[in-house]
Amino acid sequence: MLTHGIYGTGANLRGVARKLHEARPDWGVVLVDLRLHGRSTGGDPPHTVQACAEDLAALVAELGDVGAIAGHSFGGKVALATRPLARPRQTWILDASPSARPGALDATGNVVADMLALMERLPKTWARREDFVAEIVARGHAASLGQWLAMNLARAGDELVLQLDLAGMRQLLESYYATDLWSELVRPDGDVELVIAERSNTLDAADRARLAQPPPHVHVHGIDAGHWLHVEAPAAVVDLFARRLPR
Repeated sequence: MLTHGIYGTGANLRGVARKLHEARPDWGVVLVDLRLHGRSTGGDPPHTVQACAEDLAALVAELGDVGAIAGHSFGGKVALATRPLARPRQTWILDASPSARPGALDATGNVVADMLALMERLPKTWARREDFVAEIVARGHAASLGQWLAMNLARAGDELVLQLDLAGMRQLLESYYATDLWSELVRPDGDVELVIAERSNTLDAADRARLAQPPPHVHVHGIDAGHWLHVEAPAAVVDLFARRLPR
């Protein structure tokens, strides 16, 4: 089971899933949209990391035979929170910190928070996808980021509507930054594969110091990439999954 970061969808990881299944046909991959993302438009509030974990655990119970749960960024913390509920053989955390980050949502330079604040100010409907992307670029962000966010625009008659529940996104991010899961990481119940994007600052110096001598069930891997490691280094991500998933 493979899931995404904030503002994304499971489809963001489709290329990794396809290549992984080619490399390890003994494993299937389920791509999951977290609540308030993609096609997962339901979910009763409050919208928290724990609520997302309960959603995933319910899906695991429905599907059966889910041996590994993986998540990138926000989804990585959700995967870790799902661990005691679903008890997979492996939990994969792709460039996400188990730490709480009090005040991070209001910190200067937090691109995730900046994007939320920007989307809260921008119109909710657009005539053309290109207009939305151009507005993101005009506010100083990369075109690639604007194009990725534009995947959340959906046609409604003659207009394109931003499908993200921004109030819900704010609740999810508040929960993400408030939640500390180190106690769950170090609890020995199934393996944890923690993947650090070496050119990302998601895991800070204190996190990395705590992981320098991890417990035996926690395996730390580095990939030469920025935070979007599945985009920048997909072959390395696939190779790591293919080597580490149980036979």
